Amino acid sequence: MTDAQRRALDELWPHYGVDLGEGELDFVAVLGRSAPVIMEIGFGNGESLVQMALAQPGNNYLGVEVHRPGIGRMLGRIKELGLNNLKVVCGDATEVLKTHVAKDALDGVHIFFPDPWPKKRHHKRRLLQANFIRLVERALKPGGRLHIATDWQEYADHIVELMASIQGFENVAGKEIYSPRPDYRPLTKYEARGERLGHAVHDIVFKKRGE
Repeated sequence: MTDAQRRALDELWPHYGVDLGEGELDFVAVLGRSAPVIMEIGFGNGESLVQMALAQPGNNYLGVEVHRPGIGRMLGRIKELGLNNLKVVCGDATEVLKTHVAKDALDGVHIFFPDPWPKKRHHKRRLLQANFIRLVERALKPGGRLHIATDWQEYADHIVELMASIQGFENVAGKEIYSPRPDYRPLTKYEARGERLGHAVHDIVFKKRGE
């Protein structure tokens, strides 16, 4: 962690961080207004999430991350850009969804480039498992969307198969399986480099049934 990141955690957390407490979050109270709430899980250094919040001021954004240097960087960027529609949670996403997010509370969940844990013996460590997807389903409003992006083909295949097995979701791309990259998801430097090297990136978007 750099000195700037540590300083941001110390000084900016009270303004842009969310302390979880024991119960469910009141998003209107936490984010200061009533607006669609999009949660990004595992935002890394946070640049994509910052850009989305900047480009979509009508939405509220909540980033969930456990890596404190990334959180520190994010807090600094929020202050630098003067964003008032983005706050940060430091915590495990499974616990956040299970304990701190009410049923039908979220308009969207984004999970961009989760660790694919490519070795077969490590697949059990993958975030995207049936039990986790069911927590996301519970948290999303009817019609709310789960948007996943990955550049690991085997993981993409696994995710599509997994999502198809959850009856509460339908693939917005239909028979095409993968969705074109939505305009709201920024093209990262990492992704642009991968594309130059011929690494395909797959956007997988499923909608919660019941709208």
